Amino acid sequence: MTFRSLLVKTAGVLLALTTAAAAQQYPTKPIRLIIPFPPGGSNDVVGRLIATQLSERLGQQIVVDNRSGAGGVVGTELASHAPKDGYTLLVISIAHAVNPWLYDLKGRYDPLKSFTPVAILASGPNVMVVNPGVQAKTVKELIALAKKSPGKVGWASAGVGSFQHLGGALFELQAGVKFLHVPFKGGGPAMIDVVAGHNQVMFSSLVQTTPQIQSGKLRPLGVGGKKRSAILPDVPTIAEAGVPDYEATNWWGIVAPAGVPQAVVDRLRKEIAAVQTAKPVLDAFAREGADIVQMTQPEFAAYMASEMAKWGKVVKASGMKVQ
Repeated sequence: MTFRSLLVKTAGVLLALTTAAAAQQYPTKPIRLIIPFPPGGSNDVVGRLIATQLSERLGQQIVVDNRSGAGGVVGTELASHAPKDGYTLLVISIAHAVNPWLYDLKGRYDPLKSFTPVAILASGPNVMVVNPGVQAKTVKELIALAKKSPGKVGWASAGVGSFQHLGGALFELQAGVKFLHVPFKGGGPAMIDVVAGHNQVMFSSLVQTTPQIQSGKLRPLGVGGKKRSAILPDVPTIAEAGVPDYEATNWWGIVAPAGVPQAVVDRLRKEIAAVQTAKPVLDAFAREGADIVQMTQPEFAAYMASEMAKWGKVVKASGMKVQ
């Protein structure tokens, strides 16, 4: 062994030891949690809930950083280029699996290779809601209304390629109707718009929408899961209400930039698992119609890839394009 190769090997060993030691002490400072959508949407609701509980478990502040834009691409790209030390994390959802079909991500980030999957958090169906002023009281009545006036019924979403957009596009395809799609920069602004009556329909996550339903500000017509939601037991599934094959479920998870030490990921996974079983979190998700989901790292990575394939077909079939 030459002197140069000995130096290289020694440096590698020292780096590994230093990294391991740093991982054992992690975290020693606040952690930034990037949510690539504005406040008020399901990503924000889930992210803040987990951040509060995880901060207590880790003994460090978790600073929520809403970085919206381009359907989540802006915040995701920012996270992908962050230091690989575990102090920047990213909340992802179904939008993460859809954006590769809508945006040119070349040179920006790869949705799979640029990130280390940390943990999937939960999943929940969408719910089809209307402003209380809309005459339709059932899914079939709304379909009839939309067919009577094609392109006239306003459908608000969190933006092109968002879960809300996907749910509506899938409904249009399967129900044979055409709404007027009005995209907003996030689920919060879209919901405010429908509550105000400027647009009539929304396909939103139960996590985001349940409080508005319970307050009477929005009227549910159907949920997008395979079965009725325990939080809205009297509301039929969209499938049983008139669109037999309809199913749309969102999910949320946390990833880190690729290259974060495995020891750091393991610590995060351990604490997130504990957070998921904490009563405040279980109660919060139950109140809003979502279910806790747990997967191994490889399972989460495979799931993201499968979701990309599934929703890529919907994007192509619907002709969905970024404006």
